[in-house]
Amino acid sequence: MEFLLTDWLGTPVWFWLAFAGLVLALTAFDLGILHKEDREMGISESLKLTAFYIAIAMAFGAWVWIEKGADLGMKYYTGFFIEKALSIDNVFVISLIFTFFAIPAKYQYRALLWGILAVIVLRGGMIAAGAALVEQAYWVLYIFAAFLVFTGLKMFFAGDHDPDIASNPVVRWISSHMRVTPQLHDQHFFVKVPDEKTGKLVTAVTPLFVALVVINLADLVFAVDSVPAIFAITTDTFIVYTSNIMAILGLRALYFALSAMIHRFYYLKYALASVLVFIGSKIFISDFLLGGEKFPPVLSLGVTFGLIAAGVFYSLWKTRHGEDAAPHLPHDSIRP
Repeated sequence: MEFLLTDWLGTPVWFWLAFAGLVLALTAFDLGILHKEDREMGISESLKLTAFYIAIAMAFGAWVWIEKGADLGMKYYTGFFIEKALSIDNVFVISLIFTFFAIPAKYQYRALLWGILAVIVLRGGMIAAGAALVEQAYWVLYIFAAFLVFTGLKMFFAGDHDPDIASNPVVRWISSHMRVTPQLHDQHFFVKVPDEKTGKLVTAVTPLFVALVVINLADLVFAVDSVPAIFAITTDTFIVYTSNIMAILGLRALYFALSAMIHRFYYLKYALASVLVFIGSKIFISDFLLGGEKFPPVLSLGVTFGLIAAGVFYSLWKTRHGEDAAPHLPHDSIRP
């Protein structure tokens, strides 16, 4: 039992095992019970499942608050809200990718599930690398902070444009180095097809697999600013990772509701830009204006939640009369 109390990355092993168990249980429940069969998810079901995931994330945050203290509890919630809001722009790109590869809605949920499982691993690697850098050299946080401020300011002036998926180097590489079937084969990523020359059965990838790869690569791009954002809040690896993953877990459910009404969140990008500038700036404020004192977690959580809520409500109000209310609807990403 002593092993469970062993410190790993600043947190007892049993904390990590408890979180891993929760993620596995949610995944098994989602895929094994709720979605045993491939089918299209309606908006109503999507919203209910999203509410369920948010409730689980909030309850997990309450457990963190009780076990690790109010300071880290508030930092968990701050990180969760930031990542949840930033993940909304994933919906723009995911929707475009599925459309480009002509993936039917009934297969999209399963593809998103495998994509999120890959993200759990990839984000873990990025966060572990970030934690190692910060531990070895605190000044790396200043680079993260400056990058967040720069990204936020750039978002205010970035134009809206659709990404050219056909010209994506990864798509071109897969198309030229792997056999890709011209059509889908249900929910399968790999299939056996006859070779054009020999007639023997060979393995080929389907458009669903290519879409999955592109979605995961897109998430890596998104993580370039979301991971530094949470490190700017706290360097506690457990809080960084769990808040990140809990926000991402519900993305596949949220996708089906947001993809149908994504035009209603046009002005949210300005709120997210403000959040990134604020999160990046508070590192410099704490170290150079407050003499190394911690930026009040309550204020950080309040400002973050207030900006995001304002962006959501303002967007819904401005676009209440339909799509024409938004000057130009973005499809590529809220982030440039």
